[in-house]
Amino acid sequence: MNFTISGKNKKIKIWAVLIWLVLWEITARAIGQEILLVSPVTVIRKLVEMAGQGDFWLSVLFTVCRIAGGFLAAFFIGVLLAWIGSFHPFIKELAAPLMAVIKAAPVASFIILILIWVPSRNLSFIISFLIALPVIYTNVLYGIENTNQELLEMAKVFRVPLGKRIWYIYLSETLPYLRAACSVSLGLCWKAGVAAEVIGIPAGSIGEKLYEAKIYLQTPELFAWTLTIILLSIWFEKIFLFIIDRVIKAE
Repeated sequence: MNFTISGKNKKIKIWAVLIWLVLWEITARAIGQEILLVSPVTVIRKLVEMAGQGDFWLSVLFTVCRIAGGFLAAFFIGVLLAWIGSFHPFIKELAAPLMAVIKAAPVASFIILILIWVPSRNLSFIISFLIALPVIYTNVLYGIENTNQELLEMAKVFRVPLGKRIWYIYLSETLPYLRAACSVSLGLCWKAGVAAEVIGIPAGSIGEKLYEAKIYLQTPELFAWTLTIILLSIWFEKIFLFIIDRVIKAE
């Protein structure tokens, strides 16, 4: 038996998950110190307890809106920029150094620099945007530039309208690259976005709750919030990739 975490070929076996949970439980009991390591049962119990509080859902909403917003902004801008760059070499050459810098620069450097310019409440939005943008831009640009030239020539000969060429040729050829980019960048957005919140500590965010749990040595809360982040990341990725898969099937 298995269940899908991301994509059609990335499946995690339930038996493997159970083995790791059992090892986690055994290790926690052997240590016998909750402040160092809590058991999975304790984490689930704490998460259920937290989920019954309104403050929990407000923090989740705060972080989800900003990280999802940053990713969606990167998605649309990255696709648009890649489309323009594929037909205008000047734009592609102008964007290349910027994308290289964004990909190479440490996330911590971006977080510290951006904190100088913007309020901490918007930090996770900008970091998520910067993390996802080069991944989406590069993949979509590669997909467009490697579109089947024979199909394009045939469409030109038969005077196929631009709208149909975009839908049936460019979109069909580029969607697999876009899907791969989204699968990679979505996980990175959540990691970098929450890390930004832990550093910036915006009030009402998941990052603030993680920081407080660390400061006050509340290990069960720390694990429960970490589990929450993992679940949110998986659900958001599955929903977004499901939409893209439906578009691919509609081709």
